[in-house]
Amino acid sequence: MAAFKKTNAKIFAKVRSEQNADIYWKKYTPPVLVKEFGPIDYIDFSPAEPHYFAVTCSVRVQIYNPITKLVTKNLSRFKEAAYGGAFRSDGKLLCAGGQESVVRLFDVSTKSLLRLFPGHKAAVHRTFFTADGYHIASFSDDKTTALWDIAAEKQIISFGEHTDYIRAGAVSPVSSDIVLSGGYDNKIQMYDTRTNKTVLTVDHGSQVESVIFLPSGGVFISAGGTEMKVWDALAGGRLISKISAHHKTITCLQVATNGHRILSGSLDRHVKIYEVGTYKTLHTLDYPNSVLSLGISANDETIVVGMVDGLISVRRREDDFNAKLDTKPERKKISHRQSGRNLHSLTVDTFVPHVEKTMISKHDTWLRKFQYSKALDSVMVNYVVNKTPHVTVAILQELTRRRGLEQALAGRDGKSLVNIIKFLIKYLGTPRYGRVLIHVADVLMDVYEDSIDELGPEPRTMFTLLENKLRQEEDLIISLTELQGTLHMLLSGAESAQESSIKEPQILEPSSAAREDLVLSIS
Repeated sequence: MAAFKKTNAKIFAKVRSEQNADIYWKKYTPPVLVKEFGPIDYIDFSPAEPHYFAVTCSVRVQIYNPITKLVTKNLSRFKEAAYGGAFRSDGKLLCAGGQESVVRLFDVSTKSLLRLFPGHKAAVHRTFFTADGYHIASFSDDKTTALWDIAAEKQIISFGEHTDYIRAGAVSPVSSDIVLSGGYDNKIQMYDTRTNKTVLTVDHGSQVESVIFLPSGGVFISAGGTEMKVWDALAGGRLISKISAHHKTITCLQVATNGHRILSGSLDRHVKIYEVGTYKTLHTLDYPNSVLSLGISANDETIVVGMVDGLISVRRREDDFNAKLDTKPERKKISHRQSGRNLHSLTVDTFVPHVEKTMISKHDTWLRKFQYSKALDSVMVNYVVNKTPHVTVAILQELTRRRGLEQALAGRDGKSLVNIIKFLIKYLGTPRYGRVLIHVADVLMDVYEDSIDELGPEPRTMFTLLENKLRQEEDLIISLTELQGTLHMLLSGAESAQESSIKEPQILEPSSAAREDLVLSIS
């Protein structure tokens, strides 16, 4: 006889709550402070292991080991202040601007200066490698954004759309041709180096101090004043959200947790952590002075913050592996009387195998005996319904598969019937349970259709509430279908407009039937 198979209840992944996220960001060691000689202009982590970080301050770029917090490399080929030292994606090269209006390219391993790119007429505050690693984008106080070819050591193109200093910039993580710049004229410009034109322009409303792309490349975030703004580049620069969590100027932005979190540093001595999507503040880190720069390594292992007084704060995550290394193995206490018995092995006459007894849940026990009503009652108790509703849905699905759902629902008294209808009303709108519960509701109404007048007042009231819930779901589905049709119409119109722009422009007059369809779809 085959063994009884337990009911397979699908456990769905839960969305991480804000409380758990807050605990996640609290698992950092106390900060280690390192003193430099001037304000910390920029911090960047190497994408390659062991994830060294470069600190740009005064007239040099110093590369630190995040574990020992000591300087491993010192790039000091600057006569005046250095700005914006950033690693390439392989961690082997580093580019930096400076007060001398040139862009420098260094070999990290040998500390040698490989390239020098003159051409700007004022200080270069930010430099970044493009996604392909073959070009460098620079952002200068001469109100221009330039793109440089590393191999040819020359300028490819320059954009001069801004009317004030450019102190913020970013390159697209998915395209080597898209460059973003933010200036003190409150404008954010996006350029396409293939067409040598500005793709879009948005107004932040205050001087832009920092801009970043999200990993998808279609959304970018700007910071200026006390506000952060989220923009949709694919929708022509549509404003998605505004975030006002700081009470002083926001100076730096970073993306963490593989693009699921955003970090912002401000002159109010705080670093705020937000959730991408809802843009709610999950946690706050406090620092002794105003924050100028911020960097975070891969997998959120190390957070480094630079301040106006030259202090660098380094925090590292506490992991279970380090905790295991620190704990010493416990030594078992052995008495003197028992110690001699372990010197010689005893002969084994018989071997008794250890058989683990499999525990079967209560609902599986009733299913094994084909008592379907009792199996359904066992998963309709308050604890199971509120804590593990997926188990109740799994039993309903199993009863449907066994063709015993009508038998389990029929012949019930008032209280048990009310509990079933309450469960249907509560979880009918949940997408993961909707298909199963709609079938259960259909069977339930078929079973009690002829005898509904014989039921008590409470079950009849619950059937009325179930009817209202089903009508709400029906109206919602109709609304979503209408919205889907409207979106299809808009997308097809955009595609036809794009095709017509490629051909000769023609003016088409919509027919009266098309006008009526359009009015009905929008309404």
